[in-house]
Amino acid sequence: MAEGKTLQVGLLGFGTVGGSFAEVLAASPDAGVVITRVFNRDVERKKSSPRATFVPVSAMWTENVNDVLTASDVDVVVELMGGLDPIEGWLTTALNAGKHVVTANKQLIAYRGASLFALAASKGVQLLYGAAVAGGVPVIPGIAQGLSGDAITAISGIVNGTCNFILSSMESGADYGEVLKKAQDAGYAEANPSADVDGFDARAKLCVLARLALHAEIDPEKVPAQTISTISAVDFAYAKELGCTVRQVATAKLTGDGVSARVGPMLVPKESPIAWSHGTQNMVVTSGRFGGDVVFSGHGAGGHPTAVAVMSDVRAIAEGSSQVRLAAKTMAVSGDVQAPFYIRFVVNDQPGIVAAIAGALAKFGLNIDSILQHHGHAAERLPFVVTTEPCSSLTLAEAMAEMAKMPFMVETPLCLQMLVVSDKDTD
Repeated sequence: MAEGKTLQVGLLGFGTVGGSFAEVLAASPDAGVVITRVFNRDVERKKSSPRATFVPVSAMWTENVNDVLTASDVDVVVELMGGLDPIEGWLTTALNAGKHVVTANKQLIAYRGASLFALAASKGVQLLYGAAVAGGVPVIPGIAQGLSGDAITAISGIVNGTCNFILSSMESGADYGEVLKKAQDAGYAEANPSADVDGFDARAKLCVLARLALHAEIDPEKVPAQTISTISAVDFAYAKELGCTVRQVATAKLTGDGVSARVGPMLVPKESPIAWSHGTQNMVVTSGRFGGDVVFSGHGAGGHPTAVAVMSDVRAIAEGSSQVRLAAKTMAVSGDVQAPFYIRFVVNDQPGIVAAIAGALAKFGLNIDSILQHHGHAAERLPFVVTTEPCSSLTLAEAMAEMAKMPFMVETPLCLQMLVVSDKDTD
């Protein structure tokens, strides 16, 4: 921006994050930024909300998105609505009109980022998305600016605050169904929680981070995602005995000319930083060839933390900061992981069960590392755990399919990857 010129913002969406952004901006009167237009449905209701008082009285409220996208008094379009359609078309129009764009939309960046970044570059404007992953935790600018000199080979962590709230509450003894309802009542989870608990939200965020950190464009649909809804109290009991806890973890690692990536509940050693994250906190760990491991941690959910990240992007544009452009290439995704695994069975107890399971694993060249069984469970629904030595997740999946058909199985066995904490120098 020219010196002394005020950056004019057109805001798409005045929900939780939009209202929080207006509040954060109002608390920064020296930022050189002003909201000039606000698009939302049912604007009369939004204009009467408490946070509408943070919007300048001179701002135009509209239910016609085109009043914002190409307006002469809008320099940057801030999109806080989410989703792919019609948002992609709207932001394409804004970029073609020479507007900068700031968005918190992880789905858009994960699925359509490559084409939108190319369009922004061709128009000489910026597309910033610091709020798309981990809310107010500066993971994206931290990687783009602070770690761009390193060669990052892997990234992992907790990027969904809802699942972290649920699982860390279960670690303390809460029931899954009860804590899910609590998360919904608190606004952490939607009425249909599938995007969170089934891993789709974290998967999109992982793909955003993979592009930035690993310089890899990967298809979110090719990244395996496992639900947390099958986790029960008994899994935390066995995990504790193994020196671990359970968290939803997103991981991606360079493997030759491809990327190994997956999202799901995993056993995390207590000494890992990832195990220390509780409540709605997010945590991301990058592993660099030269710089080693770097940890980003903080509150990733909620209007105010997300609005802080949005405001930081807007201020960067207002100050004329140059965007760090990191090249990325399309890479194939493999869901295969070499790791030890935790397998929890629930069986109708009878002689020969352990021998049958050991035989099924041996058939596929897989070795048992340990067997754990707690007393006090009914024989007709007896839970016990087998852990494996490091093996291929794809090979193990074949063995799991065979074991699931065994007549003594009361329910489908649960298989979780076990993260391994390495103290080896990455250099």
